[in-house]
Amino acid sequence: MSESSRGVRLGVDVGQVRVGVARSDPHGILATPLVTLARDLTAGPDAVPSDLAQLAQLVTEHEAVEVVVGLPVNLAGRHGPAAQHVSAYAGRLAEVIAPVPVTLTDERMSTVVASRRLAERGVRGKRQRAVVDQAAAVEILQSWLEAQRRRTE
Repeated sequence: MSESSRGVRLGVDVGQVRVGVARSDPHGILATPLVTLARDLTAGPDAVPSDLAQLAQLVTEHEAVEVVVGLPVNLAGRHGPAAQHVSAYAGRLAEVIAPVPVTLTDERMSTVVASRRLAERGVRGKRQRAVVDQAAAVEILQSWLEAQRRRTE
């Protein structure tokens, strides 16, 4: 990564009920789990939902230079209702945290991969549901970081 692109990035896995958040180190090498936020589905159209406000707070707290949101593209590579939902969420987030950029990245298999990795470590059932969103956010951010590194090598 070039010097200009150094800094902490947040990875976000947007679900219907929860939002998983991961963060990278300033050098963009490693993504680690950060927190799972509950989706605020009660906010009025003009109000900022609490999960977006909490994400904005995390951006400030970690001095994030970019937020990477996983876009659930279906296996045929098309954008279904879930992808439209996430795109809208990312758009709202971008408004709330401007001028920090929000980048969408293909996360086709992140939750599946995260669930499998957690199961391999013996994390199952309720315990898995509690952390799978963070783990999916880690998968999203880690694969994005690796793609950026490949691009600059």
